[in-house]
Amino acid sequence: MEKDMKKRRVAIVVASDSGYRGEREDQSGPEIRRIAEENGYEVVSCVVLPDEKELLTAELMRIADNGLAELILTTGGTGFSPRDCMPEATEAAAERMVPGIPEAMRAYSMQFTKRAMLSRSAAGIRGRTLIINLPGSPKAVRECLEYVIAELGHGIDILTGDASNCARK
Repeated sequence: MEKDMKKRRVAIVVASDSGYRGEREDQSGPEIRRIAEENGYEVVSCVVLPDEKELLTAELMRIADNGLAELILTTGGTGFSPRDCMPEATEAAAERMVPGIPEAMRAYSMQFTKRAMLSRSAAGIRGRTLIINLPGSPKAVRECLEYVIAELGHGIDILTGDASNCARK
């Protein structure tokens, strides 16, 4: 029973030049926090950083390498702007990529907007931490995260050694 009571930890990383400079209030990070907490996750940190690949990569690696969270959810930096670099930061930090998660989010989001095909979101694993890029808008965050969050627990259990196979009960 104790394993069922274990609360998974999530860290939130927001990529936003204007948010970092205090010129725009971040709304996507709080939306991630709300959904994560409603699904039993403990939010251990939420940081807003500029769209700088090296800074973002270093933060993802710091969280994963220090075992601070089993899940890192990012928002922002997944579009076509020359400054958007979150997928590249995630790929640099990750040891293994998990293409199915962003593929599923894009496919689901296509029901609402064809522009979902323009998302460059990525997902990967570093050590025992799963990293997932979410879009930058609160509406898109809500659609994507609510769609995948129920299935993430099993993947995290496999990753952390709390489950040993993928068979459904």
